[in-house]
Amino acid sequence: MPEQPSGTDLPTRAEVLEDEGRGRLTRGNKAVLAAFFLFLVVMVVGSVVHLPYAVMSPGPTQDTLGTSTDGKGKPIIAISGLPTYPTDGALRFTTVRVEGGPGYPVDAWDILQAWIDPARDVLPVDDVFDPKVTQEQVAEENAIQMEGSQEEATAVALRAIGKQVPTHVAIAGITDASKAKGLLEVGDRLDRIDGVEIASTQAVRDVLQKKKPGDSVSMTVTRKGKEQTLEVPTVAGQGGRTALGVLLGLDHDFPAKVAIDAGAIGGPSAGLMFSLGIYDKLTPGPLAGGRQIAGTGTIDDQGVVGPIGGIRQKLAGARSDGAEYFLAPADNCDEVVGHVPDGLDVFKVGTFDEGRTAVEAIAKGQTGSLPRC
Repeated sequence: MPEQPSGTDLPTRAEVLEDEGRGRLTRGNKAVLAAFFLFLVVMVVGSVVHLPYAVMSPGPTQDTLGTSTDGKGKPIIAISGLPTYPTDGALRFTTVRVEGGPGYPVDAWDILQAWIDPARDVLPVDDVFDPKVTQEQVAEENAIQMEGSQEEATAVALRAIGKQVPTHVAIAGITDASKAKGLLEVGDRLDRIDGVEIASTQAVRDVLQKKKPGDSVSMTVTRKGKEQTLEVPTVAGQGGRTALGVLLGLDHDFPAKVAIDAGAIGGPSAGLMFSLGIYDKLTPGPLAGGRQIAGTGTIDDQGVVGPIGGIRQKLAGARSDGAEYFLAPADNCDEVVGHVPDGLDVFKVGTFDEGRTAVEAIAKGQTGSLPRC
């Protein structure tokens, strides 16, 4: 048997077996590795599988007395044709970020994060969006609602300073299912339908219900200053009701030009804060008195403040952006209770006049008698 070379250490059999054992996975290592791969699979599946839910989160606020956030420095509210006055403080409108609608699906991780965040809500997507509409249709409707809220806020504010503002019902949009395409145009003012004077959107609905879906109605409209009469077929609307397949809005004869730049934000819920911002700019003395005030609520042509969605998210977003006071629609008060962030005072309003009174009291530091939710 040959001798081992001098100075060379060869491993014994026990050492070889020991080294081989080191290269093998133990039962514990296998369990850890399996858990890791399972975690990866869950992560991938959770990110890829879209779920039929919508997530509502606090969105940013914008000061109606300030400038746009697009970097151009343009005022959110610009007025020409009437005297304007300096303002102080903030009158912020609030927003909600909604994910899960058409074109913006959510996955399991979005849902999980929303469930553990008290400022966010998870709802079945069909409770938030009509399942039959597309992303483009949602965007179009939101834009129309925003335009309508600005129009009505302007009318309310101008009337509040004593100006006369005549109102007209107008075509704000035409749906794909409408047979009025090529006959009616966006911007047409509705004067009469089958001889009935049209003074409100409800008047349009009342006249149409005297017809069956598919019947035609005689419509007198004003288009670009000229009156014309058209025969327009009706269609079946929701619940089998007779409809034109159009979106109705209000058009006004304003004594001044009021331009509102809300960026890409849509929907009608900024109406109250727009009206207060316009009024503040048109009246001497700062309405907000240096206070940081936020709020929400639709507003109609008569100055009535209506309820909105996402009040919890709007409260959280307002406080996050530094607001100390918040104007909430009276009809949303049941959702406000128990969800007011620390440091935020919430007052309920049902009309423009109540909103203005609340802001004036906040500016003076005399809020004791204001109604709260």
